[in-house]
Amino acid sequence: MKTGYVFDESFFWHDNGTGTLYLPSGGYLEPDVFVEHPATKRRVNNLLYKSGLMDQLQILKPERATKERIETVHKQNYVDYVKQLSDTTGGDAGDHAIVGKGSYEIALLSTGAAMKAVDAVMNNEVKNAYSLSRPPGHHAEPEMGIGFCIFNNIAIAAKYAQEKYGLKRVFILDWDVHHGNGTEKIFYEDDTVTFVSIHQHLSFPNNTGYADHVGSGKGEGYNINIPLPAGTGDAGYIAAFESIIAPIVRDFKPELILISAGQDPGMFDPLGRMNMTAKGFGEITKIMLQLADEVCDSRIVFVHEGGYSNAYVPFCTLRIIEEMSGIYTDVEDPFTGSQAPDVLNIVQKEAIDQVIKIQSKHWSCFNEPSLK
Repeated sequence: MKTGYVFDESFFWHDNGTGTLYLPSGGYLEPDVFVEHPATKRRVNNLLYKSGLMDQLQILKPERATKERIETVHKQNYVDYVKQLSDTTGGDAGDHAIVGKGSYEIALLSTGAAMKAVDAVMNNEVKNAYSLSRPPGHHAEPEMGIGFCIFNNIAIAAKYAQEKYGLKRVFILDWDVHHGNGTEKIFYEDDTVTFVSIHQHLSFPNNTGYADHVGSGKGEGYNINIPLPAGTGDAGYIAAFESIIAPIVRDFKPELILISAGQDPGMFDPLGRMNMTAKGFGEITKIMLQLADEVCDSRIVFVHEGGYSNAYVPFCTLRIIEEMSGIYTDVEDPFTGSQAPDVLNIVQKEAIDQVIKIQSKHWSCFNEPSLK
């Protein structure tokens, strides 16, 4: 079977208006475009076509999620407010969550794309799937949008998978450089979803993503934050995947793995300070694919989140989809020579060890002799 790829031209028509980095323009901020704009995602598509890989993927056409489906995660008054903004003048649906004319319908389609990817994987139509969802979703909380995210695509897709396919255990990994606060909040008291966010410590949103935020009630222990220091590169990420994420996946034994794939830990991202390479994204993808093979019959879905370097995000995403498909193009990373020497340093190791210490109270895998 082929790798599924879900996208729609309208994703590139979601209009954030003018801004500077992530702030509205005005005053001393000369009008520019927000970093979350169509070019980065369109260039992912372009590189897939140019490399010849797109022709070897199974293209999947999304359908809009229903309002009722969105409201399995979001409050009705918030959904209504997004539609009102979309139908009139546009505006901010919370904290830097810009809604343009027509963005409501595009956001419904973006969520529908994640759901389509789930359907295709669960029904064995494809071996795995990547959804180029836009607008992104992982920051969106039940009652407000945050950080360019309007509806929480991956959280809605997880609940959809549970309802439609009767899944009892879903694993969500968020490797976006920013903490997945919205997804965390939605599942914080839920023991049917294990949520892991690996992110740059104290980057965005403010005051979230601490290692000791482990969930509450029935969900205690099922929320895992892996805050890494700025400058962490491939070696640090791979170490965290091998020593924290992989043992938890094997312990939890999910029936489906969902990944919030934000390529903003890439070394040229304007909103991140990490040092990952395209090769590194390929390596962590390989780890997750192998885990999916082990525990859930290879059922794994990737949903696009952030990533704001027009030049580099396409190469990082290409490497991910090459690993997913098992088809390797002749495209080389033209920027590899820009990376500083990449080793796991003591600060990164201490951050990883701190997470293991905290989570050892909740996961037996960290107390086995082989992992000490």
